[in-house]
Amino acid sequence: MSAVETQTPAATVTEAVTTRGRSGAGRTRASRPNGTNGTNGRIGPKGRGPRARKSPLLLVVMIVITVYSLLPLFYLVVNATKSQDDLLSTFGLWFGGGFSLFQNIGETLTYDGGIYLRWLANTVLYVVVGAGGATLLATIAGYGMAKFRFPGRRAVFAVVLGAIAIPGTALAVPTFLLFSSVGLTNTPWAIILPSLISPFGMYLIWTYAIDAVPTEVIEAARMDGAGEFRIFFTIALRLLAPGVVTVLLFAVVATWNNYFLPLIMLSDPNLYPLTVGLNQWSAQAVGVSAHPIYNLVVTGSLLTIIPIVVAFLFLQRSWQSGLAAGSVKA
Repeated sequence: MSAVETQTPAATVTEAVTTRGRSGAGRTRASRPNGTNGTNGRIGPKGRGPRARKSPLLLVVMIVITVYSLLPLFYLVVNATKSQDDLLSTFGLWFGGGFSLFQNIGETLTYDGGIYLRWLANTVLYVVVGAGGATLLATIAGYGMAKFRFPGRRAVFAVVLGAIAIPGTALAVPTFLLFSSVGLTNTPWAIILPSLISPFGMYLIWTYAIDAVPTEVIEAARMDGAGEFRIFFTIALRLLAPGVVTVLLFAVVATWNNYFLPLIMLSDPNLYPLTVGLNQWSAQAVGVSAHPIYNLVVTGSLLTIIPIVVAFLFLQRSWQSGLAAGSVKA
């Protein structure tokens, strides 16, 4: 006997399709409704899956964006291999007659008594203490705002959003006046203390901790007798790792590239970060006693971006794995 099924427009039919593999064994699969095999009617050749949609316009746009992003880096790499004369007499986007990269690196590191290394050490100090402290404070504050209820929470949220909307350059002069009144200008604290505040980092951790740290896990840890600090450092901090890495990257880049605040806060060249120091070298080409050292400025700029590239390459694994985990949970 044969079974006959009455089909309706709203009904879906599931049939068993037996196919033969290379080994001769049969396997069974369920066909999707309407015969689309779950691809909305777009079935690839020989039923191997959906066809990849290609957009020539999108491809062109991505190529333009990639070239635009890599062109400054290519300019630095190319011109760091040129001597001062070649830099001023040859095409900027191609190599010159000689290869002076290692000579330029040596001169950059030894020029003016090795002041470049001092600027590099200052920048590392500002980044480690400033960006590291900003990440820690933003993580603690964002976690507290996400998982604790207290009076005035909405007001704090409004203040944080307002602080994000205010550009840092608008606060530079008031910050200078404040630090000048307490005698902290022309000291490393004039750069470190303002860098410890990261409203945007706090907001990121806040929004991330709402879903990344389940309230049930915190309550279970409290029932087991764990204190709040132990819960934060042993449980919550691990769950917040992708968000912490994201905030850390933003803080490191912001502090490493900070220019305007050190420019108005510092007057001693021995306290300059790399951004202000390289600008001082570039300014030597202007004036009565001009002494251009553009080849050292370009080479120093190339050396400056290497730590940032290394930081991104070192942290991208935990960053990407965290984002993937978040997408699976969602």
